[in-house]
Amino acid sequence: QVQLVESGGGLVQPGGSLRLSCAASRSIFNSATMGWYRQAPGKQRELVAAISLGGIRNYVDSVKGRFTISRDNAKNTVNLQMNSLQPEDTAVYYCNANLGINYWGKGTLVTVSS
Repeated sequence: QVQLVESGGGLVQPGGSLRLSCAASRSIFNSATMGWYRQAPGKQRELVAAISLGGIRNYVDSVKGRFTISRDNAKNTVNLQMNSLQPEDTAVYYCNANLGINYWGKGTLVTVSS
């Protein structure tokens, strides 16, 4: 059974940091490109960052230099370290596993506000 469980969202002030984690079932983690998407109110879901099995990383331009995606193969987790957060980063963040078919977590809310 495919499971993706996110954690680490919350409220943070502008300029602050948060770390998101996604625990994945081993059956998909070892075969998937893992990623984080986000969806802000009234906007389409967008890819934030992705990391391949070989560790190749991709980021949307708006988060380059601020966010870092990593995968812990021993724990079957993918993490998103988010620094210098801004109000425009406010969104529900979703963990994604791409095996040709996309699998999704339920999402975790990140709110950046003073």
